[in-house]
Amino acid sequence: MKLLSLFYQFFLLGCTSFGGPAAHLGYFQRHFVENKQWLSQQQYGNLISLSQLLPGPGSSQVGFAIGLHHAGVLGGIVAFVGFTLPSMLIMVLLAVGAQQLGWGLSGLIIGLKLFAVVIVTDALITMTKSFCPNWQTKALALLSALALIFVPSLYTQLAILAVAGVTGAWLLKPMECAESESPTRLNWPALLLFSVLFLLTFSAASGYWQLAGQFYQAGSLVFGGGHVVLPLLDTILTDVDSDAFLSGYAAAQAIPGPMFTFATYLGAIMTPHAPLLGATLATLAIFTPGFLLVIGFHRHWQSLLSNPLVAGVSKAINAAVVGFIAAALYNPIIPSGVSQWWYGLVAIIGLWVLRQYKPPILMVIASFAALGLLLAKLP
Repeated sequence: MKLLSLFYQFFLLGCTSFGGPAAHLGYFQRHFVENKQWLSQQQYGNLISLSQLLPGPGSSQVGFAIGLHHAGVLGGIVAFVGFTLPSMLIMVLLAVGAQQLGWGLSGLIIGLKLFAVVIVTDALITMTKSFCPNWQTKALALLSALALIFVPSLYTQLAILAVAGVTGAWLLKPMECAESESPTRLNWPALLLFSVLFLLTFSAASGYWQLAGQFYQAGSLVFGGGHVVLPLLDTILTDVDSDAFLSGYAAAQAIPGPMFTFATYLGAIMTPHAPLLGATLATLAIFTPGFLLVIGFHRHWQSLLSNPLVAGVSKAINAAVVGFIAAALYNPIIPSGVSQWWYGLVAIIGLWVLRQYKPPILMVIASFAALGLLLAKLP
């Protein structure tokens, strides 16, 4: 029953989590920290900082880690399946041509983009209060946001994390930390499996093994997840039609759930004779390395946080993540969602209602979807 409940919670989020990785962190924070209280704000911050230091799909790694925290490895797998299944099914349908059924899609997208503006802003406010309690962390978040806004690239993000880590070890380390409950070790079997699978991908010559190897390499090398996976997959998958590639990427941004299900779409179109099999292989291959790394470092990371230097690094990384979310809100979330001045007014009202009255998230999503259909009919 615990696993069924876990699956239901993540499946519900998988059906409603519009807005990309930054928004997903907001959904998780509101649902599992504030409402369910499955973990504390500090524990949640620790999971975020761990996901930022590992390659793979950042928000999905946080979701997997929440499941891991709540019900062990099986809980992590159940959380992943529940959160990913809705968007995976949608992407398979799109790949085989179901996009022809998309009546009213433009109106829904208008409403859901506005909803993304509201939920990411709410997450930014909440996480700023939690992760930026003093002027040093506020300054770090602001500088991180400005750097990513003016020089948007993967290398900028990696540089910010590196500088934040050094700064945190120097300025933000606490005078003392609580002792770890018990000494923990790295999960070497998980890390060994990650390494062996990565090396084996270079021996993939053709067929399904080559497809799985290409997506496993992408999942092993991409830092930052989300939008960052686009140029990496474009480099690795040289035989995919550019129009189909960009169409799938656009669809991944418009649907709920993790953007890494872009791999689902690509796997399906790369295997037209067996699209479901190709989609499943590509999806599992791109997510697996990140999850193996979370399993490998999860318990050891919690133990390391008892070290003042590591605790300072964690605080700085969390502050930098706040900056990343602010940069994502600035571009592309607000420009994409607020194309008219009254859209901005609607978003402000929606944010006020969300923070003041805390209505059920499904009610908010349904309201914005209906509003989007209405706005689409206006001149």
